[in-house]
Amino acid sequence: MKRFLLLLASLFLLSAVAVAENNGTGTLTEHKFSYKGAQYSYHLYIPKDLPQNAPLLMVFHGYNSRNIPSIGYGFQPLADKHGFVICYPRGENDYKGKPYWYVGYQFHIENKDKRDDVGFAVRLAKYLQKRYNLSKENLFATGHSNGGAMCYMLAYKAADHFSAVASVSGHIMECMYRSLKPKRAIPVMEVHGTEDNLSRWNGDPYNNDGWGADIATPRAVGLWAAVNRCTHEQVEVLPVLRNRVVAHRYLGGTNGNQVWFYHVQGGKHSWADKDMNTAAEIWSFFEKYIKE
Repeated sequence: MKRFLLLLASLFLLSAVAVAENNGTGTLTEHKFSYKGAQYSYHLYIPKDLPQNAPLLMVFHGYNSRNIPSIGYGFQPLADKHGFVICYPRGENDYKGKPYWYVGYQFHIENKDKRDDVGFAVRLAKYLQKRYNLSKENLFATGHSNGGAMCYMLAYKAADHFSAVASVSGHIMECMYRSLKPKRAIPVMEVHGTEDNLSRWNGDPYNNDGWGADIATPRAVGLWAAVNRCTHEQVEVLPVLRNRVVAHRYLGGTNGNQVWFYHVQGGKHSWADKDMNTAAEIWSFFEKYIKE
């Protein structure tokens, strides 16, 4: 019995160490933030040894996701290593009681559920930059699913504030595509599985899934490659962990901008962290646009 308890304690200790390594060694705190009558909250991760003028990364959750700070998506150890702050905003609940970002889903439009989440993201970023003496020029955004679609909204409407965005299993709604015009070129990254059954690879032009019509993933990436006036493509196959990942990098864009498209063959609607180190790939993309 004693030997069993010792073994159990050892396993618990190893588990705790693994969680600590995954979540980083900095401080994670929760805060509230109000904007235009909407009540938001956010978690903030600050590394122990934060350099001056550090970048800020905003990580946007998917529809009805509630536990991003405990997962971290793998960014917190990277924040410790590279010296940046992470903000995990949480959207207010919709009429179904589910946290979300307004990107033009049909049921939100029909319910007249329209928030200015882009304005909120910009306002919160400015507040955090001032409050923690962060860089005003190095602001990045990433997100999964609904959070990925939110990144496209930021690329369309707040490219003068954000340095680059990276979407994972995100999508461009047809209403976004038809009604919004990019304000300026901005580096964009997309990670997407060909077998994604929510943010479908070939889009959902007839709204069969009920979210609202959206455009095909290759078309969305092509749009931003064109906006950035990229001139040529490099292709790399990543070391295979589970599904094959083909990285298409469109280069030679305006101001040296690039558009990266990570094509996960057979990949589902996921963060793709079983197929590659998604957080590390995203941060390596963002690092290209850090201004000293």
